[in-house]
Amino acid sequence: MRNADETRLEGVMSAIRGRIANRTLTPGAKLPSIRSCARAMGVSKSTVVEAYDRLAAEGVIRSRPGAGFFVTAPLAPLALAEIGPALDREVDPLWISRQALASGSRMSMPGCGWLPASWMPEDALRRALRRLSRATPQTLADYGAPLGSLALRTLLARRMASHGVEAAPGQIMLTDSGTQAIDLLCRFLLKPGDTVLVDDPCYFNFHALLRAHQVKIVGVPYTPSGPDIERFADALDRHSPRLYITNSALHNPTGAVLSPAVAHRLLLLAEKADLTIIEDDIFADFEVEPAPRLAAFDGLSRVVYIGSFSKSLSASMRCGFVAAPADWIEGLTDLRIATCFGGPAIAAELVLGLLSDGSYRKHMETVRQRLSRSRETVGARLRNLGIEPWIEPSAGMFLWCRLPDGLDAATLARHALERDVVLAPGNAFSLSGSASGFLRFNVAQCDDERIFSVLEEITRAP
Repeated sequence: MRNADETRLEGVMSAIRGRIANRTLTPGAKLPSIRSCARAMGVSKSTVVEAYDRLAAEGVIRSRPGAGFFVTAPLAPLALAEIGPALDREVDPLWISRQALASGSRMSMPGCGWLPASWMPEDALRRALRRLSRATPQTLADYGAPLGSLALRTLLARRMASHGVEAAPGQIMLTDSGTQAIDLLCRFLLKPGDTVLVDDPCYFNFHALLRAHQVKIVGVPYTPSGPDIERFADALDRHSPRLYITNSALHNPTGAVLSPAVAHRLLLLAEKADLTIIEDDIFADFEVEPAPRLAAFDGLSRVVYIGSFSKSLSASMRCGFVAAPADWIEGLTDLRIATCFGGPAIAAELVLGLLSDGSYRKHMETVRQRLSRSRETVGARLRNLGIEPWIEPSAGMFLWCRLPDGLDAATLARHALERDVVLAPGNAFSLSGSASGFLRFNVAQCDDERIFSVLEEITRAP
């Protein structure tokens, strides 16, 4: 049996290796002094001396007489799973995404974040693809323009105006997806160590994407009318964040909508703190009644607006966009060329065709009606199991639901997965880990009796 000294020694060595693995300590970085490391880890100075000596013998660090110990190990490959707190796989966003994307037809996926393929406009997509097959050789084979199709950007500018967001086509850049738009903006605006505010809960891939940019993430509690303004102001004072990322309309995962009063106070705080806001509006076309948009109130001054057709039209033919201040576009364009070269030419032509011929409008009218019926039906069935929606969303596909007292969402997700049902437990969305009693349901993905039989079994098991 190992003695306590050996265990403490291994603990110090493991902590240093971990900081190197997650890039907190990079090549050439100086390690904490022996005294400060011993104090921080609650061990003796002799334990730290031995740990540093062993790591030096392994070639991980080296000593410079009179200067201290420095990292010599090469820069570790970026491993997102190693950044941030260790999570059970049932609440690990990357693990949940992999399960949902690779699950195949045998799995039911009430926790995933997209519409079923059967809800998409298959006939219209096929017609658009046939039209696209007759496009010019340049459209089919060349790189797209850096900003993307001018015709589609012009049409998007008109569509955005219906939400009160005024942007010239030259302020809009097409991207491969909403996620790529956020990634480009993070590259453009952030450096490692900066602080970014997110809602708590929020779309779980925000966490993973921001960890990839090696920034500090701070969560602000979300209410039915938007972020808790008092807590938001406190976070600004305490952390001096560079950026805030949010969904103002049809918030993911809660389905909540930002109120005008909260939007007004939020923008005043952002102005005072010189805070940039990314407004992720990929669910805009699921709305029945338009909600307030931060970008509309702000005029694309400090709010950057993004959208996508991956959720509403096709996740396979990906096309998104970003609308930003005019003086940012050149820098964003250079960054896009550096990271992925041309714009999404074929996808843009497909989207343009469907928007122009009325197919997309008719498709979304049908989707909104189907979602309305599904929210009512699924909500009622969940209530019968004691699973209560946090709010009654006005539109969209998500129900953010509170479990009966005493039930843990991650535990339920583990049991459900054994029965081929992929759930989305609350703490996957919560930076603070305060949503262990919640699950997110996608009502469009709940047309499977097995889901409710499994939920009944695992929620009522002794």
